[in-house]
Amino acid sequence: MNRSELVAAIAEKAGTTKSDADAVVTALGEVLIDAVKKGDKVQVPGILSVEKVKRSARTGRNPATGATLQIPAGFGVKVSAGSKLKAAAKA
Repeated sequence: MNRSELVAAIAEKAGTTKSDADAVVTALGEVLIDAVKKGDKVQVPGILSVEKVKRSARTGRNPATGATLQIPAGFGVKVSAGSKLKAAAKA
């Protein structure tokens, strides 16, 4: 499902216009980005959770040459499926 299909599905489910649904999808994306920047965890119970995680420095390997290299510490984003989403995937 791409963005336009998602917007159309939300508009149909909510009984609203596509432009209103598109505004909601845009706002949700902005809220998630702002929360991750601040280091906050966002949870939608049963659906998903999104959080910023710290990654330790580690040793990697260049696949082309086989040479080892140091990968510096940094941050990533962890997205976890909630119980309802997991149950839907099993069905």
